[in-house]
Amino acid sequence: MKLRSARQEDLAAIVAIYNQSIASHKVTADMVPVTVAQRQPWFAAHNSAHWPLFVVQQANQVVGWVSLSPYKQRAAYDATAEISIYLDANVRGQGLGTAVLTEVEHEGARVGISTIVALVIAANTASRGLFSKAGYAQWGLLPDVMDFGGQKQSLLILGKQIA
Repeated sequence: MKLRSARQEDLAAIVAIYNQSIASHKVTADMVPVTVAQRQPWFAAHNSAHWPLFVVQQANQVVGWVSLSPYKQRAAYDATAEISIYLDANVRGQGLGTAVLTEVEHEGARVGISTIVALVIAANTASRGLFSKAGYAQWGLLPDVMDFGGQKQSLLILGKQIA
């Protein structure tokens, strides 16, 4: 497994991996697939050292991605990042998430991030397990804040001080 900075030519793979998770209603609050064009501004916003976007490579193929994004747009939150991790369905459950999370925490600390927050749909037991194993604690719960066509979901706020 190799983690490297994402390049423009990776965006189609990033979007494809993200779109795999939409139908489950357990990973993201998006309800319809997104396009490469729709994700372009998001991609551009991560083209900096402080808010990195990495791809996960295995055998020279992009099999996942991880980003650190601003938690809030106010200056006092500059050292706090929201993390997103998405892996291709074919590689989930192989320990890549743990390896990626460890590596991105080191990268975050290197660029001045001291706190990482993960917003996880409560029904997403795989992500809950990943973050729990890595030492993230539940810092909050927003009950039934999402509605997937009549199916309510709660949002967990998980966090960890990394520096």
